[in-house]
Amino acid sequence: MNLEKVIFGFFIVFAATLNFGFFIGEIDNPAHHDIYELFAAVVVNLIATVLKFGDRTQIGAIHLATSLVADLQLLAAAMVWGYVVHVAGTGLTPATMSSIVSLSGGALFANIVSVVILIAETIMQRR
Repeated sequence: MNLEKVIFGFFIVFAATLNFGFFIGEIDNPAHHDIYELFAAVVVNLIATVLKFGDRTQIGAIHLATSLVADLQLLAAAMVWGYVVHVAGTGLTPATMSSIVSLSGGALFANIVSVVILIAETIMQRR
């Protein structure tokens, strides 16, 4: 068993599951979406992105692209959250919470694409 591939797969799947955990719930209800779970999703997605830099194949490029999309979406969601709470002072209204969760939904889709590519790549490997 290749430890590097285990760690790589772990972070890809972990990023997707954390993002799913934040995304699930009523879209406009802040009680269903925890700031710490969003933070964890951002951190794990960034770690997964760093792990994808070493692969020089076409599939590796797609892995990196999906990870960069997820990072961008999650960072945007975190910035919206921070802006409405700390800068604008409006707090988490249903409209802003919907925007935050929608951005994390885009990241979730990118994470799912990455997991599907990982599974396809694993199935295609010959021993």
